[in-house]
Amino acid sequence: MKTSDRYHKWVEWSDDDQAYLGKCPDLITGIHGDDPRLVYADLCEVVEDVVRHLQSVGRPLPEPRVRPMQEVV
Repeated sequence: MKTSDRYHKWVEWSDDDQAYLGKCPDLITGIHGDDPRLVYADLCEVVEDVVRHLQSVGRPLPEPRVRPMQEVV
């Protein structure tokens, strides 16, 4: 597992922006675009870049806090 896989990432449609928003709140504010698959691929790349940068400058990575919602049964 890559370090970046520890962080929850998702893409959702925004009516306000009329675009798909890619989010990873533990590391970045987000990205946007017209194709959800491309937004997710770009999001994964950006998150990986952020992780690499933080590691290269010796800064600690934040603990992952955002988790997907779980269905309550």
